[in-house]
Amino acid sequence: MRILGVDPGTALLGYGAVEGDRDPVLLAFGVVETRPDRPMPDRLVFLFDHLSDLIATHRPDVMAIEQLFFARNVTTAIAVGQARGVAMLAAARLGVPIVEYSPSEVKHAVVGYGKADKGQIQEMVRLILRLDQVPQPDDAADALALAICHHHTAPFVERVRTAAN
Repeated sequence: MRILGVDPGTALLGYGAVEGDRDPVLLAFGVVETRPDRPMPDRLVFLFDHLSDLIATHRPDVMAIEQLFFARNVTTAIAVGQARGVAMLAAARLGVPIVEYSPSEVKHAVVGYGKADKGQIQEMVRLILRLDQVPQPDDAADALALAICHHHTAPFVERVRTAAN
């Protein structure tokens, strides 16, 4: 199974691709950065185009994306929501199924504790993927955590679905 994790944002959109049936293996990670001096519609088109290219390059079986959570800063929440919508549109246009995880689900799947801090998550991403260093920037590490979350969760969900039928 090949998974593309996406940490949505309009300034930096993190991505991380992993594959593997047993242990996840790193394929790629990074960020798509938009210029803050550009109008928002242009930034969203830029994100869509780059994410579409990443999907075409890595050919994921599924895209894991973070659910939008309540934020105190409404402006940030709206911008993240816009980037999230663009990411979901890019995946849907290319026929890639989308799964969503809350921040606490990601933390629980990756660290084993739903209230883990960022440092704990990043260190577990490093260990799980057998990397020498924590992936940088944070947005890319978060995207990899989403991909790892789905890698760990998908087999369980499939077993439950099969048992229910």
